[in-house]
Amino acid sequence: MDPQNAAHEHTVTRRTMDIVVALLFMGLAGLVMADSWRIGARWASDGPQAGYFPFYVGLIMMVASVTTLLQNLLTRHPDRANFVDRSQFRSVLQVLVPTIAYVVLIAFIGLYVASAIFIAFFMWWLGKYKPLLIVPVAIGVPLVLFVMFEVWFLVPLPKGPLETALGY
Repeated sequence: MDPQNAAHEHTVTRRTMDIVVALLFMGLAGLVMADSWRIGARWASDGPQAGYFPFYVGLIMMVASVTTLLQNLLTRHPDRANFVDRSQFRSVLQVLVPTIAYVVLIAFIGLYVASAIFIAFFMWWLGKYKPLLIVPVAIGVPLVLFVMFEVWFLVPLPKGPLETALGY
C-alpha cells in the first residue's frame, strides 16, 4: 500500500463512534441520576432538593443517549462512513498525548511549571518558534497566571516543589 492511501485508510466508522459515545453518555447520565437521587431529587415542602435539577438533566442525557443508541442499532442503513482517517487521527494524537502528559505533570511539579513546559513544547514542536520567543512566553504566561490567581485573587492552585521552595 502506498503512503498516500495509507493516510486515508479507515480507522473506525461513524456508527461505531455514535454507539461508543452513546454508551459513555448513558453511563455518565446514570451516574448523575444515581448521585442526584442519593442527595435528594424530589420536591420538598420548601422547594426542590439539591439533586432535583441535576437528576432531570441526567434524565434528558439518558433519553438522548438511548435514542442515539437505538437509532444506530436498529437502522436499516447504518452510517459506515469513515469517522476519521489515519492522518486526522495522528493530528488529534499530536495534541492529546502531550495534553495527557501535561495533566500528569501537574500532579508532580505543579500547575505553573507544567504549564511553562507545555507552552514551550507546543511552541517549539507544532509552532516551530525560535527559543528567543519561546522562553519569555513559556515563563511569562505562567508567571502572570501565578500573580493573578495566587496573589491577587488568593486562589490556591496545584503547586510543586519550586513554588514550595519559594514559600508558596
